[in-house]
Amino acid sequence: MKKVNLVLVLAAFSVLAFGFVKFQSGPAVGTAIGNKAPELKFKNPKDKEISLSSLKGKIVLLDFWASWCGPCRMENPNVVAAYNKYKDAKFKTAKGFTVMSVSLDQKKEAWMAAIEKDGLLWENHMSDLGGWNSQPAAIYGVQSIPAPFLLDENGIIIAKGNELRGGGLEAALDKLLKDSK
Repeated sequence: MKKVNLVLVLAAFSVLAFGFVKFQSGPAVGTAIGNKAPELKFKNPKDKEISLSSLKGKIVLLDFWASWCGPCRMENPNVVAAYNKYKDAKFKTAKGFTVMSVSLDQKKEAWMAAIEKDGLLWENHMSDLGGWNSQPAAIYGVQSIPAPFLLDENGIIIAKGNELRGGGLEAALDKLLKDSK
């Protein structure tokens, strides 16, 4: 009788314990390499809400920057060159490359003028115009810019930070190409 009661108690405990545990399928959401990138959903310069998740299926450079940031503006030609070179590239598991630019500007006019002047041709620009109090920057823990994050086709962070500046972005993208060894 004691064995039956022990088995019942253990069975009940297991059901309760596993009933309260939420199993996570896939990687944790966060900003470390290997994490699923946190979702962002903010307005573009035309006041239309856009989301990071809408780019699923493509390799994405999530690029935090601002019009007033000298190093960001100096990095923009490298980002434009990579975009032009890889936007239609055949990757091992992704359909093309794009950029999601997240501005830490506070003035919409300055943000839009910098997009135009620097030739940031992609459609994916977002900002809450919060400057350093920007919600997207807070979500990603951004404390300095430029702050790039490279995401795979499933929104997993595969590279970030200074390794993606200069020629680093193109080097990282080259490794993901279908014909890459």
